[in-house]
Amino acid sequence: LLQPPARAKSLTPRGPAASYGTSITSAKIQVNGVHLHYQQTGEGSHAVLLLPGMLGSGQTDFGPQLKSMNKQLFTVVAWDPRGYGQSIPPSRDFPPDFFERDAKDAVDLMQALKFKKFSLLGWSDGGITALIAAAKYPTLIHKLVVWGANANVTQEDVRIYNGIRDVSKWSEKVKKPLEEMYGHKYLAKTCEAWVDGICHFAEKSDGNICQELLPDIKCPTFIIHGEKDPLVPRAHAEYIHKHIKGSRMLLMPEGKHNLHLRFAEDFNRQVEDFLQ
Repeated sequence: LLQPPARAKSLTPRGPAASYGTSITSAKIQVNGVHLHYQQTGEGSHAVLLLPGMLGSGQTDFGPQLKSMNKQLFTVVAWDPRGYGQSIPPSRDFPPDFFERDAKDAVDLMQALKFKKFSLLGWSDGGITALIAAAKYPTLIHKLVVWGANANVTQEDVRIYNGIRDVSKWSEKVKKPLEEMYGHKYLAKTCEAWVDGICHFAEKSDGNICQELLPDIKCPTFIIHGEKDPLVPRAHAEYIHKHIKGSRMLLMPEGKHNLHLRFAEDFNRQVEDFLQ
C-alpha cells in the first residue's frame, strides 16, 4: 500500500482524514420540507456559509475553500441548494421567487446546524442569494462576500445566458464534473430551465432581481469582480458596490467568472483578511 505523506496527518488534528486530506464531513438535514446536503470543515468560532452558483454544489464549486480556508479561525459550511448536487430530490425548478426560497433555505440550514450568526460567501447565483439573505435576515449575518453576482438582468445578460443554454456547447472542463454529478439529461434540462427562469427578470422594470434590497444590507460587505468575467459584466459589481453603503470592491484584472478556483490562494487570503 502507498503510505500517505507524514505531513498529511498534521492537517487533521482529530478524526480520520476525509476526501480532501483534511476532515470534511458530509451530511443531510431536513429544512423547509427538503433534505439539504452540506459539507462542513474547521472548528473556528466564525461560521461561514459558501453558496454555490447555478447548477453548483459545495463539492463542484468550493474545493479549494473547503480544503484550504483557515480551520482554526473558521467553521466552513458549503451547501447544495434544493434540486442541486446531493439535495435531490426534489428536482430543481425556478419559480419567480427561487432566489428568495434559496435565501430562506440557506439561513434556515445554518440555524438548524445551531449557528447563531454567520458570514456568507456567495458566488454567481449564490451571490444573489447571499445579497437577499443579508438584506432580509440582518441580525443573523456577520459579514458578506459576493463575486460574479448581479442585482438585475439586462438585455445583454439575456443574450449571454442564451449563449450558455445548450450544455453540449460548454467546454469539457466545465461540463464534466457536472455531468458526473447529474447525468447529461438532468444537467441539460435544468440548465435550460435556469435560463428561462433568470430571463424572466428581464421582463420586470429595470430587470430587477433584488435592487431594492441592497440599501437594507448593513453588514460589512466585500465585492470581488474578475475583469475578464465573460458571464457578468463589471457594471453589475459596480452597481452592487454603489448601493451597499460602506462596501469594499476588489477588481482582479485576470479573474474570470471562477476566480475563486483559478486564483484560489489569492482569493482565500483576501477573503480571510476581510472576515477577521
